[in-house]
Amino acid sequence: MNTELLKVFSEKVEEIIKAGKILHSRGWVPATSGNISARVNDEYIAITSSGKHKGNLTPNDILLIDYEGNPKGGGKPSAETLLHTTIYKLFPEAKAVVHTHSPNATVISIVSKDFVELEDYELLKAFPDIDTHETKIRIPVFPNDQNIPRLSKKVEEYYKSNKEPYGFLIQGHGLYTWGRSIEEALIHAEALEFLFECEIKLMSLR
Repeated sequence: MNTELLKVFSEKVEEIIKAGKILHSRGWVPATSGNISARVNDEYIAITSSGKHKGNLTPNDILLIDYEGNPKGGGKPSAETLLHTTIYKLFPEAKAVVHTHSPNATVISIVSKDFVELEDYELLKAFPDIDTHETKIRIPVFPNDQNIPRLSKKVEEYYKSNKEPYGFLIQGHGLYTWGRSIEEALIHAEALEFLFECEIKLMSLR
């Protein structure tokens, strides 16, 4: 690993470790669930390795992989690595991806059929290019599938014709969202968590 690559990778490692602590403190990545990644450059991505507690990550728990999901230097990446690489390929502006297993994301992914529709919330302005509450976005819900290449292909096919770059849910599983930095990806996760909680509460009142 050359000096420049090592420098950038080390920076991303620290950002991912910090993000893991934040996500765990919110209860959004219980046990060893969830995963976090960051774009290092046009060749490599930093991603959490498989089966690690996100609140207790160390530098050894973050791997360097290429855009096909192959690790550089050994280690076992997250089982859902191809979902991360698919997002980076679909959205060149994405610099970080966050995947949570929160109660709100899990529940709403089960009770919603094909998508979660979010409309007229002030907090929608947390997302890029949205500057009014008079907005409606859809968060698609994909059926859970242990065949990650097949699931990644479904995600890819959907976003080829639906360019709403906010996130998606996997049924009974959790949320994927991304941003132009890890900080922005965390903001998007927080916004969607709030909005999902609001929707669940509204369902209980209807």
